Amino acid sequence: MLAGVAAIAAGCAIRLMETGPMPEKQTAPYGAWRSPITSDMIASGTRDLGQIRVDGDDIYWIEMRPAEQGRCVIVRRTPDGRQADVTPPPFNARTRAHEYGGGAYAVADGTVYFANFADQRLYRQPVGGAPEPIVPEANMRYADFVVDRARNRLIAVREDHTTAAREARTTIVAIDLAPGGRGGRVLVSGSDFYASPRVSPDGKQLAWLAWNHPNMPWDASDLWVGRFGNSGTVTSFPLPGKRGQHSLMGNEVAVPEFPESIFQPEWSPDGALYFVSDRTGWWNLYRWRDGAVEPVVQREAEFGAPAWVFGMSTYAFESAGRIVCAYNEQGVWRLARIDTRTRAFKPIDSPYTALGEMRAAPGRAVFLAASPREPASVVRMDTETNRFEVLRCSTEIEIDDGFLSPPEVIEFPTAGDRTAFGFYYPPRNRDFAAPAGERPPLLVMTHGGPTGAVPNALKWSLQYWTSRGFAVLDVNYGGSTGYGRAYRARLRDNWGIVDVDDVVNGALHLARRGLVDPQRLAIRGGSAGGYTTLAALTFRDVFRAGASYYGVSDLEALAVETHKFESRYLDGLIGPYPARRDLYLARSPIHHAEGLDAPVIFFQGLEDKVVPPNQAERMVEVLRAKGIPVAYVPFEGEQHGFRRAQNIKRSLDAELYFYSRVFGFEPAEAIEPVAIENL
Repeated sequence: MLAGVAAIAAGCAIRLMETGPMPEKQTAPYGAWRSPITSDMIASGTRDLGQIRVDGDDIYWIEMRPAEQGRCVIVRRTPDGRQADVTPPPFNARTRAHEYGGGAYAVADGTVYFANFADQRLYRQPVGGAPEPIVPEANMRYADFVVDRARNRLIAVREDHTTAAREARTTIVAIDLAPGGRGGRVLVSGSDFYASPRVSPDGKQLAWLAWNHPNMPWDASDLWVGRFGNSGTVTSFPLPGKRGQHSLMGNEVAVPEFPESIFQPEWSPDGALYFVSDRTGWWNLYRWRDGAVEPVVQREAEFGAPAWVFGMSTYAFESAGRIVCAYNEQGVWRLARIDTRTRAFKPIDSPYTALGEMRAAPGRAVFLAASPREPASVVRMDTETNRFEVLRCSTEIEIDDGFLSPPEVIEFPTAGDRTAFGFYYPPRNRDFAAPAGERPPLLVMTHGGPTGAVPNALKWSLQYWTSRGFAVLDVNYGGSTGYGRAYRARLRDNWGIVDVDDVVNGALHLARRGLVDPQRLAIRGGSAGGYTTLAALTFRDVFRAGASYYGVSDLEALAVETHKFESRYLDGLIGPYPARRDLYLARSPIHHAEGLDAPVIFFQGLEDKVVPPNQAERMVEVLRAKGIPVAYVPFEGEQHGFRRAQNIKRSLDAELYFYSRVFGFEPAEAIEPVAIENL
């Protein structure tokens, strides 16, 4: 056992219990097993953790608490181990910039600056004080803050929604923190999108990322460096040997056939600018120093991730001479340290397989970590001893190890003589066994994005199913991240084809191995995963049931109605709209309902601006008219993804109830019924 693992077990409030000899198993059909992993436990006993910050010796993070109606609370931990909420109710530290948010706060010398969800205003909260607004009331959104100490101001990305135009105007602004200061002075403008403004240690330069339609940040983005003028304005930095003003790195200098994606610019303590680029086909680490760019690490691994939210971090400076980083090889995250002088790369043994939110200070690194046996936690690592300490767990759940299903990392053949990837979880419950000869139903899970990935980590919402007798396949279909740019590019122009091929072939692969019942294959997914779910049910005759969580059914409507950040996303996934409207119609399940004959349950937030409710409601009408079993569960007050405990509970239980009626088993516990039409 690693030395750090013992510290983890001691430091986390929730642990896997070892309760002695295993009881004699009862026999019950798959799906009908009684499990202690209940929807109540998942909804009320868990919290999402993220957005870690380090301020001197203090450590901060955000907790999203379903039991508080999804309120996001900034939490502070002091060096003596005391932990307390910073954000008082009803404040909710969450920004709606890009709709997905992230980068919702900054902290400097104990003063916290955060975006409040209800009004999207920026607030300052001094140590021991109450929040006070620092920008006027206006239809603005702010994210990715950094404190410009030399000028006593906050620099942030701002979305201006004050006009009636469909798309907000995005800029980088400075907000004067002096009494009576200006509400927001534009420093950088002209591009469609901005992210990651970062002030150099000497306060003289600003780095930032920019990109334009139709690109997403993982398709093509530019890294810019500007110099602050005497008045605090920013001018682009003219590079040696170039005429005029140019970006430091990105698509002005990249080969046109291979646009470059830049991720997480970060200044080192000694003034070099580091960043992650996928110019070689892998997101590797580089730096700009003395007017030249050089690689720091070159490896067939990913040191970056798709920037769906602001403020993501996969590496941090423990000192000018040492970086602590996370990197992804074949879908599994690992830790390493890098000597910045020699560029020596040394992996660090750890029990974790999912990592993010990397922050560091002399002698320690703090990050978000999980594994197949460890729920997501805020973890501190001593950089001298490599000893780990869990500071905060995402849950207080206590579960015997006999109810947890460990994943099997699988590769399987798919269309075009290619290979796809996933994690297979067999059904597991220490108290139950299935009747002889019965094979379990399979639930295929399709992640959102679609540019994204499923981690190799403990997810209670997945173990909810395996502990009841379902097999689960969590698929990283073509287009997923963690496997290099070529794998990510498989989905270009092919959304609704490659992803559907992969989820279908993954299910058939397990059926051929005799691991699952080929007559009881189900598929579920949310957002883009909901689209893959509906497309697989409509265009293929493999799955016998499905669950769509705020899923896309009409690609054309999505292209026309969705928010700015994703308004041109489909150009790369389908084709330019309206020039290739034919493809949008051809791949939209709503226009091919004749092919959909499987029962489907739909879950939808009624305030969703990313995938509006009409996407689900139109599909419900189609299935209702066809006489196919269908259920619709809408939630007032929910947006894109469910945050309230009662709705998380209801959706899990309703989905189980739905499958029990479709596949013909009786759940072990009483469940509030859901109305299923045409059953």
